Amino acid sequence: MLNLEILATLRNLIDEARRDGDPEPGAVNVATVGADGKVSARMVLLKHVDERGFTFFTDYRSEKALAIEAHPQIALTLHWKHLQPAAQVRIEGRAEKLSEQESDVYFATRARLSQLGAWASEQSSTLPDRKLLETRVEQREQEFENRTIPRPPHWGGYRVVPDMVELWYAHVHRLNERVRWELINGEWKQRLLYP
Repeated sequence: MLNLEILATLRNLIDEARRDGDPEPGAVNVATVGADGKVSARMVLLKHVDERGFTFFTDYRSEKALAIEAHPQIALTLHWKHLQPAAQVRIEGRAEKLSEQESDVYFATRARLSQLGAWASEQSSTLPDRKLLETRVEQREQEFENRTIPRPPHWGGYRVVPDMVELWYAHVHRLNERVRWELINGEWKQRLLYP
């Protein structure tokens, strides 16, 4: 469980980025290690932050999901260059699948075309040409015409339960501020780091 100070700070940074006009203040880099030992990173959208952790959604057949299955310890990075001062948050923790109910609730809030895309896409597999994806979306559109689109069984969310959160704030001459919280024996400990 995140302590209230960390949670409030993270929510404030995301809200400040939103107010500052960032079109995707929850854009987060997710770094994983695959079963082959290779490190991979990609951007996803952070959808929820609460005392339990950090939530994002994906196709469970994707490269990132397969990597999480092999090695659930992952890292997240958020960065807001245009804030004053610029800020970055590094998070390390364990990714856990959300319950089907939690994934269903979020899926129901997505735009209809995004819902259709979750059914039509075989995320991370080879796509011979763009037309095939468009055809698959059209087929799903006909299948679900005039109906609520259910969440595909291969699509859902992860919550990253953190054991480390580090805040970085830019200062002049690279004398940046770094504050790290680490979960040690069930208690969050804070310390400053050299820049």
